[in-house]
Amino acid sequence: MIISLEHIEKTYGTGNNRVPVLHDVNLAVEEGEYIAIMGPSGSGKSTLMNILGYLDEPTAGVYRFDGADNAHAGDARMAAIRNEKIGFVFQSFHLMQRRRAWENVALPLLYGNVPRKERKERAEAALIAVGLQERMDFYPNQLSGGQCQRVAIARAMCTRPKLLLADEPTGALDSKAGQQIMDIFDTLHEQGMTIVMITHERAVAERAKRILYIYDGWLKEEPQE
Repeated sequence: MIISLEHIEKTYGTGNNRVPVLHDVNLAVEEGEYIAIMGPSGSGKSTLMNILGYLDEPTAGVYRFDGADNAHAGDARMAAIRNEKIGFVFQSFHLMQRRRAWENVALPLLYGNVPRKERKERAEAALIAVGLQERMDFYPNQLSGGQCQRVAIARAMCTRPKLLLADEPTGALDSKAGQQIMDIFDTLHEQGMTIVMITHERAVAERAKRILYIYDGWLKEEPQE
């Protein structure tokens, strides 16, 4: 078991201004699983993703990741877990415009104090894996949206994470580029990567092996009727 959420709650604000966002969320993900989480805007998808990725802490409940309960480990430990064990792919790419493709991919390794030679070698290998061997020295403004997302996937993979979190990874792409990105996810899953993906697109979710649904902060196995 790589992910275990037990009775997770998340509330923002205090007193009369308290806003509950997640309610009694329970989730178990085995290593190597590929799951999609679907839900409408405001359902709590992004809050759940932030907790899974150690970008936020639950108000209550237990989150065990890779065998350890680090849900309330503090900022420094949470940052270390993110950098060492989790890869992120977002809808808007989050690439640095003044850095070349391989430099963007190598950024997590830079933060992890990996030597420059190894950083470049691992970044180049990751870009080759996503089919961008001829675009390594290109800047983001020289790449298409689909190519930028492939750079983002390479960046997520270069640290060799235990978990890949993807938040609407095809949301900013046309259908052809989106198909290419999902093909890469399929390959990563076949290679043993654990993937948790948030999407509102049914066709994208169906590429996963298990689909869950979130409505008004409640995580369910079946879609709401």
